[in-house]
Amino acid sequence: MRRTAVLGSAGALIAGTLIAGAVTAPAATAEGRHHHGSEARGVQVAAARAARSGIDWKDCPADWALAKPIQCGWVTVPLDYARPDGKQIKLAVDRHVSTGTKDERQGALLYNPGGPGGSGMRFPTRITNKNPLWANTAKAYDFVGFDPRGVGHSAPISCVDPQEFVKAPKADPVPDSEADKRAQRKLAAEYADGCAQRSGDMLPHMTTPNTARDLDVIRAALGEEKLNYLGVSYGTYLGAVYGTLFPTHVRRMVVDSVVNPAKDNIWYQANLNQDIAFQGRWDDWKAWVAKNDSAFHIGDTPAKVEQAWLKLRAAAKKNPIGGVVGPAELIGFFQSAPYYDSSWAPVARIWSDYLGGDTQALVDAAGPDMSDTAGNISSENGNAVYTAVECTDAKWPTSWQKWDRDNSRLHKEYPFMTWANAWMNLPCATWSAKQQTPLNVKTGKGLPPVLIVQSTRDAATPYEGAVELHKRFKGSRLITERDAGSHGVTGLVNPCINERVDTYLLTGRTDRSDVTCAPHATPKP
Repeated sequence: MRRTAVLGSAGALIAGTLIAGAVTAPAATAEGRHHHGSEARGVQVAAARAARSGIDWKDCPADWALAKPIQCGWVTVPLDYARPDGKQIKLAVDRHVSTGTKDERQGALLYNPGGPGGSGMRFPTRITNKNPLWANTAKAYDFVGFDPRGVGHSAPISCVDPQEFVKAPKADPVPDSEADKRAQRKLAAEYADGCAQRSGDMLPHMTTPNTARDLDVIRAALGEEKLNYLGVSYGTYLGAVYGTLFPTHVRRMVVDSVVNPAKDNIWYQANLNQDIAFQGRWDDWKAWVAKNDSAFHIGDTPAKVEQAWLKLRAAAKKNPIGGVVGPAELIGFFQSAPYYDSSWAPVARIWSDYLGGDTQALVDAAGPDMSDTAGNISSENGNAVYTAVECTDAKWPTSWQKWDRDNSRLHKEYPFMTWANAWMNLPCATWSAKQQTPLNVKTGKGLPPVLIVQSTRDAATPYEGAVELHKRFKGSRLITERDAGSHGVTGLVNPCINERVDTYLLTGRTDRSDVTCAPHATPKP
């Protein structure tokens, strides 16, 4: 699950062709058991249509920043699968064809980077950029990305004016009083209302099961009898739901940095658990900064680094840095360090430079760029989709007393992200669209072995999620990266992991038992 925003005040801080019958068969029998028969029939109708029409691949529009030989196209899906002949929406897709010989080609590999609200359209650039980790896989597969429903070019939704969304500084997420809490509650309710006003017709259909159905229609449009899939973060939950609904349609599936798919975890509990894991990874980063004090001069013990953070936070609260960077914006920027090891050194360097007198670097990194209208539209859209999917997927507590009690308790021990996370999700307490019941993720007949990859100290998707999915998907194999916590393991250099992912995608083979790998290299200061 991607944290790209801190809702301190309802705003951001942060291909072959097969006949249609073969493409859409075998039937998605599992879906009929788990969901209304009308939706099961609807996705079969939509997939059959897509198989017949295929995708009209062309050069991508110039403003999509996807240069040749990447190609773009559209796949049409019903807004509501219970009404497959009703309103239709178009999903943007792109691809880079496989680089190997005709004999080496194994089909298309679809990708989702997470969110909810993330675009997968950059995935084919792993080939054009000659990413060495994916060179072997690229010989076998077309790399296919897509904007999920509501995202980017695919019938995008919105909840607030993007320029208003990015304005700063926001209110400090950590409340000093009941009045602060009331103000944040008001902002969250207004944000939920804005979603209803600006995107109300889409909201009831912004669910993970519907995105999984979209994935099956894209599979059919590509001319693929079965799906090859790589999902990261929220993309693992999308994969888990797809595998439950369409077990016989899965060929290969890699899920990386796994959302716990248990029904009682989606999504309120997942966010509380995330607060605890973020604190752990924040502590890991502080220890690294302290160890490298000769480079950064922030503090030579984790306790001193924490004190420097609290001092920075307090100063920014009193006088926002550059007039725009307060505590909310600082959290939006600093949270990238617990997320990704690749951010460890850059975040520490900008902080160090600030302490040395360079204010501008921190303002540029943490503050909004009001001139970047396209980027601001994308940020607002990503947050809108995140909110819409999580709020509509599951029933959320409507009692403020419960939210207040749970987050007040957690904040005492895990203060880094708890309140910022609470305000970001609080629109779900007053959500207008009907909230669904999460799918019971489990193994269906015909599901092949799924490869699960996870680090033990991941902040965004705690390790227990991988263990839970491993239990639920019989025959799956778990690769654990111990003593590591960067989110998105398959994109990192770790031969113990990289070689096994390659082997699985190229041959379908997994190890006979689960594997534990040593951590990837620690970042250099």
